[in-house]
Amino acid sequence: MSNRRVVFVVGSGRSGTSTMSGTLRTLGLHVPQPEVAADSTNPKGFGEPQWVVDLHQELLGRSGVQVSDARPRAWLEAGKQSADHATRERATAWLEEQFVTGGDELVIKDPRAAWFLGLWRACADRCDATSSYITMLRPVTEVVGSKKKYYDQRQGDVTRTAAWINMMLHTERATRGEARRFVRYGDLLADWTQPVFSLGEAFDLQSVKTAMANDIAQVHKFIDPSLRRVTLTWADVEVPAALRELAEETWQTLEGLAVDGADNAAAHERSDQLRLAYDQMYADAEAFAHSTTLAARREAATATRRELEAASSASPAPRASQGVDRVPHAVRAMVPESARRGLRKALGRER
Repeated sequence: MSNRRVVFVVGSGRSGTSTMSGTLRTLGLHVPQPEVAADSTNPKGFGEPQWVVDLHQELLGRSGVQVSDARPRAWLEAGKQSADHATRERATAWLEEQFVTGGDELVIKDPRAAWFLGLWRACADRCDATSSYITMLRPVTEVVGSKKKYYDQRQGDVTRTAAWINMMLHTERATRGEARRFVRYGDLLADWTQPVFSLGEAFDLQSVKTAMANDIAQVHKFIDPSLRRVTLTWADVEVPAALRELAEETWQTLEGLAVDGADNAAAHERSDQLRLAYDQMYADAEAFAHSTTLAARREAATATRRELEAASSASPAPRASQGVDRVPHAVRAMVPESARRGLRKALGRER
């Protein structure tokens, strides 16, 4: 039996995933190098392999999925990338190299990884490695508040809350049946030794099980409870009551999985019910917003037509295609295909 182990630290960003990855690294597991550089949002470091982050960003770009995507169908789009043969070959070759150069026990962390767990599970199998999963848990209000403070301000509380539900419930489903543990961020900060040494036993991690006193002392220095700088409650997060209730039920269900013996059929059934409820809520929201979507498409088509007209009048005798070519691709992409076909026909273009 192979001694190779790869631990995937998953869950929503700003949930303590970096603290967990850094702790395992300090105890001797290998984080593939180079790592993403620390910054003001994460002064202790991210514990993320840069190669993995770059790959995930590439795959998200191909699939049209955001890191924090609230759409249930985004999982299907991302899953298509995980099933791509060339991508699997590429990721497997990289993972094999990490085992050769870094040793038998790896830790891979990236909040984007949840979208591609099928890919990494297959790669670990091909490398004859046992894969396991740690899902970090932090109250949704704190996650939303932390992202609002440190990340893109274009997303509001509603979108961030919905994306958290979508991410966490599908992560639970994607790791079900695998070697996994759920760890509360608060427990990790309060006394990291209890959850981490329990993980070492559950996943048979020699680096953790044989940690020396100096390693343990270094983890005590590494973990800084003061870095839990955002502690918002529902009084600070503005979302509709129905979404708040669903998010709170999701949190209670997932938090319960951190209790020994609670990762059982009853909890799985409740998680499935919540996921279906969220899917229906999102579908209802899309139906309500249909008119807004159509209006945005019409506005985009009008803007494109005006760009074309402006480009045509700017030159005394342009080729029929010149006006279209001057319109930025991002603008053209917003116009429905049927509208673009009409414009191309009017301009005498086939493509």
